[in-house]
Amino acid sequence: MTSVLLIYPFFKSRHDRSIFRFPPLGLGYLASSLRKSGFDVGLLDCTFLNKDEALKMATDVKADAVGIYSMVTMREQSLMFARVLRESCDLLIAGGPLPSCDPVSFLSDFDVAVVGEGERTICEILLAHEEGSDLGSIKGIAYRQDGRDSFTPKRELEPDLDRIAFPARDLFPNQAYIDHWKKRFGYAITTVMTTRGCPFCCEFCSNAVFGESYRERSPENVLDEVEEALSFGYDRIHFADDVFTLNRERMLRLCDEISSRRLNFKWECLGRADSIDRETAKAMKMAGCDRIFFGIESGNDSILRLMNKKITAEKARHAVEAAGSAGLRTGAFFILGYPGETDDTLLDTIRFATSLPVDYLSFTMPYPLPGTALCERVKGQVKGEWTANKSLVSDHSLTFEGDFSEAKIKFAILKGQLQFMVRRRWGKHSSIVLKPFEDLTDKIFRLIK
Repeated sequence: MTSVLLIYPFFKSRHDRSIFRFPPLGLGYLASSLRKSGFDVGLLDCTFLNKDEALKMATDVKADAVGIYSMVTMREQSLMFARVLRESCDLLIAGGPLPSCDPVSFLSDFDVAVVGEGERTICEILLAHEEGSDLGSIKGIAYRQDGRDSFTPKRELEPDLDRIAFPARDLFPNQAYIDHWKKRFGYAITTVMTTRGCPFCCEFCSNAVFGESYRERSPENVLDEVEEALSFGYDRIHFADDVFTLNRERMLRLCDEISSRRLNFKWECLGRADSIDRETAKAMKMAGCDRIFFGIESGNDSILRLMNKKITAEKARHAVEAAGSAGLRTGAFFILGYPGETDDTLLDTIRFATSLPVDYLSFTMPYPLPGTALCERVKGQVKGEWTANKSLVSDHSLTFEGDFSEAKIKFAILKGQLQFMVRRRWGKHSSIVLKPFEDLTDKIFRLIK
């Protein structure tokens, strides 16, 4: 039987400040599906390794087939592994968000790229490889045949998520994650995904793997997995759904299921600003919810319409306040320097964001992910691929020529971060410091090109 190694090529930097550092659920799902089909599976999560260690471990496994996850921020690392392992394995498979929306860019280094949901696809690829049969009958892949790029029909999504085996969590470096979290925050948290997909079409968002579908797992199935995840030594759960609060009735059923099982754990989730109210937030709090994050993205309604967010700044404020009044901690994400923004709209966003009663606030610059409407909008303006840097303000780089320079956006991010820190620390007395700071930094921001 073919031996398989799945690789998550993420290397946590020494300066990593992210509060979202979790095991690779996607590869865990692939591993459990491969196991069910009888394959010998290993998983290499590089999060707590250096590159030399990881490359040696990958080489030493001597797997017949290697599947490598890739997204925009891991493209170079995934290609590095493929090139090193090319001579030592029979089959190289690329998968994840980036190969799903840009498969051709991987076919020079990989034998096949998985496009879309991968559990059934990867099993069929390996069975075809064992039998020596043609890959052309497998849905949802791209591969090179006779020097030409070939694409098979789209793979249908699994309609019943309860049928998919739980992630193979025993293959994750769980103790390393637990130690990391406990050292930073005093608790250990891991992820569970209760739905797949998002029915909304925000301009900047990539839905390359799950498309515009929205599928749900039953509350009973979800809580079975939660109990399994907690058994590995974690004490909190981050529900990693794109829109956990979308279906209010289902979410309340899930809260009831937590209570009926007498489970005592804290959890957090991502929610849309138009799918939460105080009563819902109170039920979530009663069921152990500790924090909810909102992807608000802008504090200016004209930019929200441009982004196709389908919310307003007023709705976003009401959602944050409703969650906070129920006792939930709150977080919010914003994008600064979006194409079409002006100095005024960007400053609107900083003022709005820093006025919200949130416990966590994130400002980022826009990134045109392949296949998104945003990518189409800046076509011809792209100046390079995503690269990480060691800036204290932001570890991202601006990849397109727009109305704002990278320096100007980074100044805006720093300004927003400082205003947020002052408001949190000084509370109602912050205006003494904040008003002159805002006035000065607004003027400086407008002068920067």
